[in-house]
Amino acid sequence: MKFFIDTANLEHIKEAQDLGILDGVTTNPSLMAKEGITGKENIMSHYKAICEIVDGDVSAEVIATDLEGMIREGEELAALHEQIVIKLPMIKDGVKACTYFSNKGVKTNVTLVFSPGQAILAAKAGATYVSPFLGRLDDISSDGMGLLSEIRLIYDNYGFNTQILAASIRHTMHVIDCARIGADVMTGPLHSILGLLKHPLTDIGLEKFLADHNKGN
Repeated sequence: MKFFIDTANLEHIKEAQDLGILDGVTTNPSLMAKEGITGKENIMSHYKAICEIVDGDVSAEVIATDLEGMIREGEELAALHEQIVIKLPMIKDGVKACTYFSNKGVKTNVTLVFSPGQAILAAKAGATYVSPFLGRLDDISSDGMGLLSEIRLIYDNYGFNTQILAASIRHTMHVIDCARIGADVMTGPLHSILGLLKHPLTDIGLEKFLADHNKGN
């Protein structure tokens, strides 16, 4: 399973990259705004800065909701760097834009997916990634991991090449569940990744090793 980090915070991206386990980055307008990145020029510059830190794919989201606007913005984003993946919303024109970019060999990430039917459309349109939002489903008492399982089954049934990018990861257990079910990629905040390091027996064991070592000094 690939590990992406879902943030626009350069320090968090650098920390994940320094671990040696980071495969890519996802961002969205809300994450950009959270870091105080506003205005087209600043956003474009920030995407370039992210690409300079990581080696893998960087999802950059279009703002337009009409086909012409999504194609225009997507082409501008794709021209920024070869690592850029165009992030498109799961709406009718988003599917059309996905088909357009897929036919041109441009990587795409269809986002805001909440049903198996939407995931099928994204795969049929040739999306590189499909992003089911698991945490947001959990937030409204729906089964996010259940959706992930359904998409995994459907994609395996038909050999779709679209990678399942589990998004809206809330915590470390979500990461483990995604790995169990077979997500191709998970994207989450830094704390969900660092949480995988933690286990009380590791801390206790290390403390005992150090104490035993110090007895001889």
